[in-house]
Amino acid sequence: MIRREWPLVPLGDVLTPRVETPSAEDLATGNARILAKIAFGTGRIELRAGTETKTGMILIRSGDLVVSGINAAKGAIAVYEGGDDLPIAATIHYGAYVPNKDRVSIPYLWWLLRSRFFQGLLREHVPGGIKTELKAARLLPIPVPLPPLGEQHRLVGRVEEIAKKIEKARTLRAVAASDSTAVTLAYLNRLFGNPYDGTAGDAPIMEWRRLAEVVDDIADGPHATPTYVEEGVPFLTVLNITSGRVEFRNHKYISLSQHAQYQRRAKAERGDVLISKDGTIGVPCYVDTDREFSFFVSVALVKPKRGVLDGEFLTWALRAPYLQERMKARSRGDMIRHLVLREIRELVVPVGSLALQRDIVSRLDRLRAEVDRLKRFQMAATAELDALLPAILDRAFRGEL
Repeated sequence: MIRREWPLVPLGDVLTPRVETPSAEDLATGNARILAKIAFGTGRIELRAGTETKTGMILIRSGDLVVSGINAAKGAIAVYEGGDDLPIAATIHYGAYVPNKDRVSIPYLWWLLRSRFFQGLLREHVPGGIKTELKAARLLPIPVPLPPLGEQHRLVGRVEEIAKKIEKARTLRAVAASDSTAVTLAYLNRLFGNPYDGTAGDAPIMEWRRLAEVVDDIADGPHATPTYVEEGVPFLTVLNITSGRVEFRNHKYISLSQHAQYQRRAKAERGDVLISKDGTIGVPCYVDTDREFSFFVSVALVKPKRGVLDGEFLTWALRAPYLQERMKARSRGDMIRHLVLREIRELVVPVGSLALQRDIVSRLDRLRAEVDRLKRFQMAATAELDALLPAILDRAFRGEL
């Protein structure tokens, strides 16, 4: 690719700061709505619902380039397109600039100022680099590549064409990630069916039992906040079980004596199952550790009858759509949903021979491993897509596109 040598032109040669301010009446009546923020990813302007302000304001008119002095390096740069009769206002931490349309394409400037290439210019020409608030006195002296206007239009067209393809690919990746999760749910749905509406499943020689009939105990954690200590026994919350396995990280500790007190109410052991019951409803977690811990009231403990119900099988069964729907439907509360222990005891679960349960667990574990592999691939592909546009912009503003 041939590199084009373009002149470097101070931004002040093509941008003029707008120095207008909104009237108090326009602010009070909402005739000049106030900018709330500029989205980093899209550069889209979001407006406040209210009109109150305690700081100085600037006026922004249609066609202005709007630059966040604080977050410009993160992509908070926009072009306001509200119509000539709909100006907006912003705090003095923003700047509004009128482009010289005879010399510069507004979309070209928008892509340039949001690019990794421009971040490099900030580090080079602004004392303090990208961490410095970007006022007009610092922004306008920065030299930027300025090809002829026709070349600017060509570059913008090329970049936007590539950006659309990247966004389409990103959307397809997101759909694929969602579909991979749906594969597991569909398999569970087909395997177990739904005893509540009479739908039969594919799993052979299964009978439906109330959960209370096939477990030794169902209990929850203490109904009062414990006294936390610097070191002691881990005290877990819903956040420590939502992955499906017990995670000992980002948790607090309680004393041995308080732990012993809580153990009399609910003692979790290897092979048991935990269920989130407050706020986040119905997430099951298999206890695969011998490490002692206590847990909050938002977590329920289910102790399967050994020799009757396998804990890993029960964990998978609780993920089945019919049980997830049941637990959410039976939860109660306005602001925060709660699933009471009585409703957990009444859940209807499939039960077969232990050999059959373990065979089903093996099949589901293999399916999960394949789904996880696909998700890792999709995450890696998404990361590559996210890195692609910045790389394209670097080439564009170096004259290599």
